[in-house]
Amino acid sequence: MPSPTLYDDLKNALNQFKTFLDANVATIKPAIQALKQIPQVGPQIGQLVTKLIGLLTSLKTQIQNLNVGGIQGLAQVAGFSGAAKTLLQTAETLLPDQKAAIDDVLNVVNVVTGLPSLDAVKKDITDLIDAIVGDLNALNA
Repeated sequence: MPSPTLYDDLKNALNQFKTFLDANVATIKPAIQALKQIPQVGPQIGQLVTKLIGLLTSLKTQIQNLNVGGIQGLAQVAGFSGAAKTLLQTAETLLPDQKAAIDDVLNVVNVVTGLPSLDAVKKDITDLIDAIVGDLNALNA
């Protein structure tokens, strides 16, 4: 069984967040409304939800803009990046002073390695983002 990709992990995280919201919106909404009345935290609570909505909207746009279905050799590029990941993780132990540079490359590798599977989960991810943003808008209303 192949290991989960970045996009599989994203879908799972969104699913967990949506499940949490579904179970707790009725409890959270009155608490948020009460917290908004406290001058020391009220503005920050509203900003928290608003910023989260903005980040999720940006994430949805980025996912929608990734159109990789027609790229020839994408599976081989993903294989290349997967092999590079193993090499970089091994080198990280031998080059601890290069950890920041290696982590930067690993972040790119994680995105590229999962690209062949993106189309399989893209709609699920954008649907989850839409549902979560709807719940967050209800919380912030």
